[in-house]
Amino acid sequence: MQTKRRKTELLLLLASSIIIILAYALVSLGKHSSVPANITPFLAVIVLVLAGAHIAMRRFAPQADSTLLPIAGVLNGLGYVIIARLDNDLAGLQASWTFISVAAFITILAISPSPTIYQRYKYTFLLLGVFLLVLPLFPVVGREINGARIWASLGSINFQPGEFAKIALAIFFAGYLVERREILALTNTRVLGISVPEPRHLGPLVLAWGLSLLVMIAEKDLGSSLLFFMLFVALLWVSTQKNSYLFISSILFIGGAVFAWSLFTHVQKRVDVWIDPFADPTGDGFQLIQTSFALAEGGLTGTGLGVGNPERIPEVETDFIFAAIGEEIGLFGTTAILLAFVLIIHSGFQIAMKTKRPFEKLLATGLTTLLGFQSFIIIAGVIRVLPLTGVTLPFVSYGGSSLFANWVIVAILLRISNDSNNRIHRQGVQ
Repeated sequence: MQTKRRKTELLLLLASSIIIILAYALVSLGKHSSVPANITPFLAVIVLVLAGAHIAMRRFAPQADSTLLPIAGVLNGLGYVIIARLDNDLAGLQASWTFISVAAFITILAISPSPTIYQRYKYTFLLLGVFLLVLPLFPVVGREINGARIWASLGSINFQPGEFAKIALAIFFAGYLVERREILALTNTRVLGISVPEPRHLGPLVLAWGLSLLVMIAEKDLGSSLLFFMLFVALLWVSTQKNSYLFISSILFIGGAVFAWSLFTHVQKRVDVWIDPFADPTGDGFQLIQTSFALAEGGLTGTGLGVGNPERIPEVETDFIFAAIGEEIGLFGTTAILLAFVLIIHSGFQIAMKTKRPFEKLLATGLTTLLGFQSFIIIAGVIRVLPLTGVTLPFVSYGGSSLFANWVIVAILLRISNDSNNRIHRQGVQ
């Protein structure tokens, strides 16, 4: 079974490499009508990065899932190709962060103990997560860019602490709910015929709601606010299996959203642009209008890599990279990206279902929820299903903090998968 998994992974990685190299060549053909001169070095680098990750899997996690690494690799590679097509300088930075992120992935596989040990330090992760979450609010360190105060600077390095806070908080939520799930599952009170938890058991939910509102109001970060709250609600529902928490959470979320909309102009502006971007076509609505034109121009098959004009969309390499893919690869390309994220979510939840340890089950569920929900809210914002939230598309968008955090998430998921399959194998042998 071990050999079969790794052989499958190797074949998928080879297919991923071919897709990335072809995309890189097509971009150059579309822009310059010639094959790029650096195609051979580019091929060598792609093979080196993916081969290093695969060797680490064979050495340190031979029993782990075989699909997560290839999917993450192909998304990262295609994201790099699109970024290189848009801005060579940003492509160089993204390449550096890819090396750093994959190195972190390998390091976690090599030195990380069983994920269960994280449970012992859940309150340490809570403090770390909260600290990272509010770090952008600190004077001198915090930075406001494009209207959102979600950045921190240490010397010449700018990063988004929230990307790392989500991992720390996922570990805390999993550890906390494993211990308290039986108490939180008690529903002795009935309201309108619905069994609901006792008011004193709603404290954790209210605190998570309050923290998400703080992020929304103080940092003007709608995406992270929604992401953190949904993370806690998903884990709370999975651990207690009580639908009443979903009902109460929905009320809290709607109430918080209405409150924020009524008091804060930046929230009102996001909603107004979402409803009617043509009300201000040269101002706040410009991005969404150009995005709609780009997706319409792409049609089913796209204009061709390197042939479209996604540069007209501001911040296209971060918030709107999905629109660039839609313009140049069309509906077929965006559907393939969606399917890749569906496969990541499927693999993550499958890992959660297979492990018998409650903490690992909740942690895998939480980390998968982060990847899946973050993908959903940014894609939904680009195609105007939801107001634009400003989070990145995992593995694809430009951004070192996001890329690093997402590779760490994949490493933890694969560590859980390997340990779980090892236990199952040992039980089968016995």
